[in-house]
Amino acid sequence: MKRWITRIAIALGTTLVLLLVYGVAVEPRFILDEERWRVSIPSLGEEWAGTDVAVLSDMQIGMWWANEGMVEKAIGEIVSAEPDVALLGGDFVYSEEPDIPTQVDRVMELLDPLVESGIPTYAVLGNHDYAVGAADELTTALEDAGVPVLKNTAVPVPSPEGTGNERPLYVVGIGPAVPGEADIEAALDDVPDDAPRVVLVHNPTTFDSLPAGTAPLTLAGHTHCGQIALPGTPRWSYVALTDEEKIVADGWAPARHGADGNRMFVTCGIGFSVIPVRINAPPQVAFFELVPGEGGL
Repeated sequence: MKRWITRIAIALGTTLVLLLVYGVAVEPRFILDEERWRVSIPSLGEEWAGTDVAVLSDMQIGMWWANEGMVEKAIGEIVSAEPDVALLGGDFVYSEEPDIPTQVDRVMELLDPLVESGIPTYAVLGNHDYAVGAADELTTALEDAGVPVLKNTAVPVPSPEGTGNERPLYVVGIGPAVPGEADIEAALDDVPDDAPRVVLVHNPTTFDSLPAGTAPLTLAGHTHCGQIALPGTPRWSYVALTDEEKIVADGWAPARHGADGNRMFVTCGIGFSVIPVRINAPPQVAFFELVPGEGGL
């Protein structure tokens, strides 16, 4: 009996070590999940049909053993795919060390292929960007590079080649769930009531506060899809089990979540929080093909 207990203990210990090695050195470094979806957007003009939107979030530069190689790979995949619009979902940096200018410079180096590609790119900031005091420097660096940082505002996307701009597609950007930084009303004030739009937020919890019919496609990050999720049950992660975000840890929020006519997709992002491990929650870049319709997939 004692021998069997020893064998079981050794087997469990070996399994845990292998799982840890996988979570540290394999999944986050070599596996990039590419999600592709076709989404109906109310009031979208035919000239916008087939518009491709890419989203990437949570680079987390400054995290110990940061996932910079995967950031480079994800940016490369977006540039190669040549979407019509690229959206960056915040948490560009993670800590106060190394110093903020060094981290911001590295962020911009990593984003350079996307900037140079000419793909219209828009960003929101995340809670970590504010927590470490990098919001102003990030905003300046991104906007100097031609990437508008949307803080509670909306902008029209450049029209498809050869068409007018009578009914533009808007990107609505809302500040992170940090006291005093998110203002949904101000963001939506910049959008005509019947205009097609994509809403970009960092925190999924913002989605609950969006009025009905104002967010047919909301894209969020922040959760890293839990970073460690039970195989076969991706919503059963440490994030999913918290009171704050138990429903919106990853992927599409249930249809009943949020106001009528609104849908949200939560991307797994790229980087880490707390520990440099991902298990059953690989880094992710997501693409959405927009088509005219009444909303929904």
